[in-house]
Amino acid sequence: MTRFPVFAFSTIIGLVLSLPAQAEDTQEARCVILLHGLTRTDASMRIMEHALEAVGYKTVNQEYPSREAPVAILADAALRAARDGCAPDTAPDVVTHSMGAILLRSFAADHPEMDWGRVVMLGPPNHGSEIIDTFGDYAAFAAANGPAGLQLGTDGLPDSLPPLPFETGVIAGSQSINPVLSAVVEGEDDGKVSIESTKVDGMTAHLTLPVTHTFMAQNPRVIMQTISFLETGAFEPDLSAGEALRRLWALGVE
Repeated sequence: MTRFPVFAFSTIIGLVLSLPAQAEDTQEARCVILLHGLTRTDASMRIMEHALEAVGYKTVNQEYPSREAPVAILADAALRAARDGCAPDTAPDVVTHSMGAILLRSFAADHPEMDWGRVVMLGPPNHGSEIIDTFGDYAAFAAANGPAGLQLGTDGLPDSLPPLPFETGVIAGSQSINPVLSAVVEGEDDGKVSIESTKVDGMTAHLTLPVTHTFMAQNPRVIMQTISFLETGAFEPDLSAGEALRRLWALGVE
């Protein structure tokens, strides 16, 4: 199976094309909020951000201190700040990775009056992870993952949240680079979250790709499938890795 290293994107220059989907006026472009996962930063969503901007979206790549507070507190601060970065009275689209999906679900449940556009969730622990169940009582693990991380067990916060109130596409991974963690996760997984755990009531579409949890947001197929869902409300099941990479090259993503 062909793998495409993240560093390859930094060498792609001078290939920007004018695409039909690109907005002519950035003031009127749809706004997309990006939320990274646990122990990550906004840098983990940077390639996704550049690709979305290349096809005409306004992006808000929202940073938040994922290990410093419970989910509800993180969600309130991050989503309010992110929505302020979009034009007022709009329904922003959202792309989340891992725990970012739980922040969005928590915030949306607390603010049912707010409107949202389309949402793409990458590797979301919508029913938690057995990794938290297994290692959550260890002090070093708890310190490394913080109070929000410890809420992501299989009987934790995710299962207490209501069905999705927005049009959502979920992308799950089926490859792992950590056999130790995969050994405690039931069923096929991406190294941290099982495919089954990514599924959730109210989702519009679900797609499994041969990607790992940690790096899925930088994978060409994941990026192009994300754009597809945001633009059309559907994934492209037959999109190959080679075609996805070609499209990223055409966008001039660095």
